[in-house]
Amino acid sequence: MVVDPYVLRDAPSLIEKLLPVQKLSIESYKENMAGAGKTLTALGNFWKGRKVLILNRACILGALLPASDNPKVDLEIFELLMGMDRESIQTRLAEKLSGRRFAELKAQGFPLSYPDMVGLAKRPEECNADLYETHWERINLHLGTSANCITELVEQLGIMRFGHRPKVADTFSGSGQIPFEAARLGCDVIASDLSPVAAMLTWGNFNIVGGSEADRQALKADQRELIETVQKEIDSIGVEEDDRGWRGKVYLYCVETVCPQTNWRVPMLPKLVVSKGYRVVAKLVPVPEEMRYDIEIVSDATDDELNAAETGTVVDENLAHSVDGVEYRTPIKTIRGDCRIDGKNGNALRMWGKSDFVPSPDDIFQERLYAIQWMPPKGPKTKSEFRSVTEADLERERVVETFIREHLVRWQEVGWVPDMRIEPGYNTDQPIRERGWTYWHHLFNPRQLLIGGLINQHSDARLKFGLARVLNYSSRLSIWDGSGSKGGGGNTVQTFNTQALNTLWNYGCRGVSNWEGLVAESYKLYPLSAGTSRSVSTCPADRITESFDIAITDPPYGDAVKYEEIYEFFIAWLRKNPPPEFANWTWDSRRALAIKGEDHEFKTEMINAYRHMTDLMADNGLQIIMFTHQSGDIWSDMAGIVWAAGLQVTAAWYVVTETESALREGSYVKGTVLLVCRKRSVRYSTTRGDLAFELEEEVKRQIEDLTGLSQSVKDKLYRGENLFQDADLQMAGYAAALRVLTKYSVINGQDMEREALASRVRGQSTLVDQLIAFAVDLANSHLIPEGISPRDWNTLVSEERFYLKMCDLEAQGVSKLDNYQNFAKAFKVADFQLLMGASRANAARLKSAQELKRTGIPGSATLTGILQAIAEIQEELDGDVVLNHLSFSIPEYFNRRDQIQRLISYLGEKRLSKDEAEGRAARILATLVSNQRFG
Repeated sequence: MVVDPYVLRDAPSLIEKLLPVQKLSIESYKENMAGAGKTLTALGNFWKGRKVLILNRACILGALLPASDNPKVDLEIFELLMGMDRESIQTRLAEKLSGRRFAELKAQGFPLSYPDMVGLAKRPEECNADLYETHWERINLHLGTSANCITELVEQLGIMRFGHRPKVADTFSGSGQIPFEAARLGCDVIASDLSPVAAMLTWGNFNIVGGSEADRQALKADQRELIETVQKEIDSIGVEEDDRGWRGKVYLYCVETVCPQTNWRVPMLPKLVVSKGYRVVAKLVPVPEEMRYDIEIVSDATDDELNAAETGTVVDENLAHSVDGVEYRTPIKTIRGDCRIDGKNGNALRMWGKSDFVPSPDDIFQERLYAIQWMPPKGPKTKSEFRSVTEADLERERVVETFIREHLVRWQEVGWVPDMRIEPGYNTDQPIRERGWTYWHHLFNPRQLLIGGLINQHSDARLKFGLARVLNYSSRLSIWDGSGSKGGGGNTVQTFNTQALNTLWNYGCRGVSNWEGLVAESYKLYPLSAGTSRSVSTCPADRITESFDIAITDPPYGDAVKYEEIYEFFIAWLRKNPPPEFANWTWDSRRALAIKGEDHEFKTEMINAYRHMTDLMADNGLQIIMFTHQSGDIWSDMAGIVWAAGLQVTAAWYVVTETESALREGSYVKGTVLLVCRKRSVRYSTTRGDLAFELEEEVKRQIEDLTGLSQSVKDKLYRGENLFQDADLQMAGYAAALRVLTKYSVINGQDMEREALASRVRGQSTLVDQLIAFAVDLANSHLIPEGISPRDWNTLVSEERFYLKMCDLEAQGVSKLDNYQNFAKAFKVADFQLLMGASRANAARLKSAQELKRTGIPGSATLTGILQAIAEIQEELDGDVVLNHLSFSIPEYFNRRDQIQRLISYLGEKRLSKDEAEGRAARILATLVSNQRFG
């Protein structure tokens, strides 16, 4: 069967009509929780801004699949292709669980919720192609295709929509998650990013993870050869083995400085614990005659010794030590000589030069090797051990230092080690300011320069990923973690454990035996289809030249990580001598070209990028823009960007993408918004008055459509779980509003593209701001809790709506403060804290009826009266007395008695799970009101 070209040219895409965001959220959470087990992470776990593959897959398939007049079947087909239907989930469970456990679940009819099943199952990407093989007849019948695999289907859908295999572009490609998933589905791909580090990761996705089995075997052989070559050269220098044949696994270094109060040289160690798992501590032994400390490594430490070692010589940014029983504390900023110089922050540190790689003798901060973890010779199993530093160890240190001093100039000339200056910036000021480091090689000590230089000179393109991993885990910014989880000795933590360049007082340096696994990483293997084209470049988004059909981008925004600064850490090692595969990229961060997530400049640069992309996109193409931000202003900015870029929003979706660990760390941006856009081909105009009616109708229709779809499928597919939740409906409401707004080029006689380019004056709102605010209010007005009728809802004031809405969410287990904050903003509640019984980040709650009895709810007579009556029932007041109080406290009580009884019944149902006594009291009150007699 040959599909007809362009038969779907003008058909709306599925993602413009529906998307199972709840299932996608659950699957995204599952993928994020995989950590190091994620498909692409091993190539460069230092890059944190990754959009999960399952979400990228949904965007691509959702853009290609047509939306028919049968949305229920459309949804079913989409979920089949995503591996999210019930049969596929069972296959995923079978591949993950033991035969006995799977048989038990099958015999019980799989009595689990969707989240529980996903938690036990494999991720779709981990399953074989047979996940779909029983579905192809049904899929082809619905779509008019003849595919036998996903790549065939994608190509056929591309031909039906665009006349050729679909071409997907990502011009802010980052670590290459979106391009990789597009390539795995069988699309042609254009990937571009300013950062050559991003381009390198994307290339690795295509050619290592996406390579063939033969490529993988060749890589393994080359990894082993690299390790042996570097090991041989290090052994020839003689700097990693002691006289008993033990090899250095980890070398521990600390900063050392002179205490200005005592003139003693003091090692700067925040903790004296070396390894909690091995029960090893460092003991400072005073040498009074030399006014310094020896460091003795003590094994088999007692509990008391381990507890005491939790406090070291750096305490609350002070240098702390004792001499003759007297404790001295000196602020580190005093030692560093922090001051203001010509209106700028400065200090007394010497700025290191290009030839420096260790401190000069008169530097304020010196460096000292204070412990070594040794690995026994190969043979009978013997545990590694930590030892104090000996004179022989120090001699080996001097040999390494001499080697680097003799080779540094040449190695820098040929590009095996960095010779690149650290350009000042938001993140890069830190090592300059705190240590005086002015070149990137200053972030590596002699051993680290030796290992990095040897790996670099013997690595081809595929092996550079091992180099990057070694650099990340072995720099002067690599924390030594001696916590010893699971009883281990400890190890170094990656430099980019956070997206910053944090200087340390002590750190670890890995020996060869401890970085083999970094070089010989066994990357995942998902061979990509032959015959598809995949280009990778370091071209700015506003300068790409290739046309495309679909663009999926995750652009920089508001609080974006400054990758252009921090990843100069890697650029410095590769820029002068990149392998041929990387040679055509610009090996510079090009900070001036990076889009800054700040104010009007950010909006202008984004408009330029998306305007250019719109010009290159097929006339019937789609752009899907991802962003994650909780600022209300970003919505207005994004609307302006879309307007000025010549795009029109056709849908928007909200998918939860952050893990609970991220939330516990205080990040309350949990989801990713997907804006689906098409070219705005016709210049329509309208008035603000007409727009208000159109907005209201569209928002109402969108939310009703999604609510209806949720009701129609939840019992069958979700076992009673809602397909869409409030945040999803809210975003869909925004989408409906943006669809209407961005359709028009002229509103009230104003050209909206020109208006979108206008700068925002502090304290004033633009027309765009006002229209978005109006649309948001419309969307929020339709977020009615289940159990309250629209008629009753429309009679309530903002505070009453907020309280009743949060009662509904609390009954569902919601307790995070950001939910209360968001809905307070949505319902325009001036001070929601007046209604809060607790406001902790992860344990927030409303005030109870008893707590609100005295203060009531501001501006509310109805709900205040009801809650006071519930509190009186709890206090066991006579029912007639309670009804008497209730009837006098609520205006027009007898005319509104039926509504009041419905609200009381609602509270009784919702509060029962949160506060059983209050729930029972509300039910009693509802019965009293129902049985109340007049006269």
